[in-house]
Amino acid sequence: MKDNTQALCAARAALEAAEQARMEILLRHIANGVLIDSTTVVIEDTVQIAPGARILPGTILRGSTVIGPGCVIGPNSLIEDSQVGEGTTVNASQVYSSCIGPHNAIGPFTHVRAGTATDYGVHLGAYVETKNSHFARGNTVSHLTYIGDSDVGKYCNFGCGTVTCNYDGQSKYRTTIGDYCFIGCNTNLVAPVSVGDGAYTAAGSTVTQDVPAGALAIERGRQANVEGWAVPKMEAYIQKKQRLEAQQLADEQARQD
Repeated sequence: MKDNTQALCAARAALEAAEQARMEILLRHIANGVLIDSTTVVIEDTVQIAPGARILPGTILRGSTVIGPGCVIGPNSLIEDSQVGEGTTVNASQVYSSCIGPHNAIGPFTHVRAGTATDYGVHLGAYVETKNSHFARGNTVSHLTYIGDSDVGKYCNFGCGTVTCNYDGQSKYRTTIGDYCFIGCNTNLVAPVSVGDGAYTAAGSTVTQDVPAGALAIERGRQANVEGWAVPKMEAYIQKKQRLEAQQLADEQARQD
């Protein structure tokens, strides 16, 4: 019992010392002009933050991270060994060993993995994952997309569900995308492959060959409609939902009465 008490006391003392050190770091940044909105923020001693940046609750900054002026980091963001340029927001996202350019909008729920570099004005949105990829100025990747081992030109737009297929189980290959490209929803880019400047890929295409500049790449099976096929399958389902709707309407009317 005595040994347990001593261990608990030692652990408590260690926690109190760590908490004091954490608060001293926060106060030092606040004194330097950083806006920190909550004591839930964790900043390691090696992190640099420019005056005028704002750190929101739940944010963790680690390692050799450098945050530029005017940035808004958080809430609930983790940034490790990365640089974040002036005026960038990182909302509820994680960034590792990467260089985020100025005036970017990252998040929410973005996973920026090692080797990612972005230029001015890039948007990486909800449920986007990047790895070892370079994004030139003005790219928009709004949601549900994976871009790995890629070089992306400026002002490209990626539709929802785009995937760069960069790994065959043995080796990883790069995808190259030119300037002003429009990558349609649910496009698979099977590396190594390149998309020329100003080219399109049609939604739902799996692109395995290089796309010339200004071209449209389309790869789809031909659609066939079987008339009336769904009617018997849907009959019972529709009746069930109609009964449910009628009951809900009756219940609503009864409550009003």
